[in-house]
Amino acid sequence: MNPRVMKFGGSSVADAACMRQVATLVREALPAAPLVVLSAMGKTTNALFAAAKAAEAGDLPAALEGVKALIRAHRSSAEGLFATGLPEDLDRFLTEAFGQLELFLRGVALLHELSPRTQDAIAAHGELLSTRIFAAFLRSEGLDATWVDARQVLRTDATFGEGQPQTGRIKALALEKLLPSLGPGRVAVTQGYIGATEDGLTTTLGRGGSDYSAALFGAALRASEVQIWTDVEGVLTCDPRIVPNALPIPELAFDEAAELAAFGAKVLHPATIQPAVEADIPVTVRHTQRPGGRFTTITSHVSSGRSVTALASRGPVTVLTVASSRMLAQSGFLARLFEVFGRLKVSVDLIATAEVSVSLTVDADAPLQALQEQLSSFASVNIHEDRAIVAVVGERLKKTAGLGGRLFGALNDINIEMISMGANEINLSLVVRRSDEHEALRRLHAALIETDHLKGGQP
Repeated sequence: MNPRVMKFGGSSVADAACMRQVATLVREALPAAPLVVLSAMGKTTNALFAAAKAAEAGDLPAALEGVKALIRAHRSSAEGLFATGLPEDLDRFLTEAFGQLELFLRGVALLHELSPRTQDAIAAHGELLSTRIFAAFLRSEGLDATWVDARQVLRTDATFGEGQPQTGRIKALALEKLLPSLGPGRVAVTQGYIGATEDGLTTTLGRGGSDYSAALFGAALRASEVQIWTDVEGVLTCDPRIVPNALPIPELAFDEAAELAAFGAKVLHPATIQPAVEADIPVTVRHTQRPGGRFTTITSHVSSGRSVTALASRGPVTVLTVASSRMLAQSGFLARLFEVFGRLKVSVDLIATAEVSVSLTVDADAPLQALQEQLSSFASVNIHEDRAIVAVVGERLKKTAGLGGRLFGALNDINIEMISMGANEINLSLVVRRSDEHEALRRLHAALIETDHLKGGQP
């Protein structure tokens, strides 16, 4: 049978009580042959990065104190799971893992150097620790649970810190090393976020990469479903911290979800969607502490049915406006423009063109001085920092008469500095001052989503 992938984030495995809840969900899923993919516990990854940076700066005592705090937290959680004490093999693993971590940090402090390769090796400890503890607990509860080192399966290139998955190798290794441990009544436990090169060097997929891992495993195993268990009841129409009236979205198209993720929605890692899209596997987003509550199903075959599905925002971003009279009726200007961005390895989000100018947005950490110097050789450049992108996403944007009037009416006294319609026609993005970002979201949500909901539209 096709297994079910269940990914649990850091908040879902933050302590012993959380892990017990996850174990309950896994037990209920045993007939579906679950593969459990875990993140590190709580804020462990942040703590590991902080310890590594302290060691690089030469502050070894601070780095080691960070490790001691992690030891206490993990041992406390583990002891809360085992009434009769830690299993001998788990106790030995914890001791060895933290000993290895201390050696890494001492080496970094000695050399005052933290390479991406070493940072990945340090960061990987979080997922290795959480999965060892959880797998041991499942076995103590009588479950047929196998711990699998994701580095034996999730093959990447040697881009440390942002490993690029080798999907062909992942599929072959998943069938060889994961599938034998899966079946009705059996569970395999592995790590999100981490992988390894063909030579066995530890890599990571970048921050938030556990969702990506789950989708990659799901695609490789032809899973029946990829479940993302987190601390919200599915995908909402906006960030509820900004818009308290945000509504749940029961069904969401893959392309809508990808747009929301790319433009700032926090529930999904942007790259999570693609492996599932290609394998045509549904992804559901669920609340770990409210398993019977609302959730969102994401597939390639559905639509939310609303004129506007959801809103997202991302900032700060920087707007560059590049102008030259030589653009008028001339070819090759855009090629020359984007050659500069390619040379400096700067990614562009939004683009809007006029007869003699091009406006575009880049991340706030883009090398603005270098961009301005190189672009100024053939055009004038104006730079506006501390802006935000507000994205209006929905499959029926272009088919809904009067939508533009409602949108601009809601923002009548907020200055919109740039407008861009996505090439897929499901994303209308606006650029506003960062100080207007949240107010713009609240107004648009009230005008485009809450109004339709009150009229009887589906949330």
